[in-house]
Amino acid sequence: MTRRRITVAVLLSVFLQFAFVSPAGATPPGIPTAATAKTYLTSLTVAASTHTTTYDRDLFPHWITISGTCNTRETVLKRDGSGVVVDSACASSSGSWYSPYDGATWTAASDVDIDHMVPLKNAWISGAWAWTTTKRQSFANDLTNPQLMAVTDNVNQSKSDQSPDSWKPPLSSYHCTYARMWVKVKYVWALTVTSAEKTALTSMLATC
Repeated sequence: MTRRRITVAVLLSVFLQFAFVSPAGATPPGIPTAATAKTYLTSLTVAASTHTTTYDRDLFPHWITISGTCNTRETVLKRDGSGVVVDSACASSSGSWYSPYDGATWTAASDVDIDHMVPLKNAWISGAWAWTTTKRQSFANDLTNPQLMAVTDNVNQSKSDQSPDSWKPPLSSYHCTYARMWVKVKYVWALTVTSAEKTALTSMLATC
């Protein structure tokens, strides 16, 4: 085989490797390595859930204005989507969104929810009940940490307010990343974990 043919073959091989990989999913900022997540997890306080009957979603104001006419939901849709076009009100008029929870791709923003990695109720029963409304608002609109991401709406609804010991993404290949994000949010916001939650997270991080 000539050098030219070898070069073409190599280039074709590289192209095929990238052409058929799974589409990249939403990638929120601040996702730690598995090793760091494991360290964070060991430092979290293990405690039973409290104030389980006093949660009210209105105690976590969202979505707030982030820039211009764009609120938090619209900002995440633009960040996590591909080819997203918005109108003057910042509503997404076109684009596509790949949901890493289930591997589905959507072309209508109405099919996509913005998931709170650590659900608002879970935050409430693991420490946020003691926060000010201002702090709860910051948590509900946190764009600095891996707390918000665009996912398939009915998958997000099936998750609801459940922690990893009760619910995991349908795609087991995403469990490692999911656990890394969950632990980072709990660590940054100094929220507690239950014993069952910690066990589930330990198992998920073991898949990394």
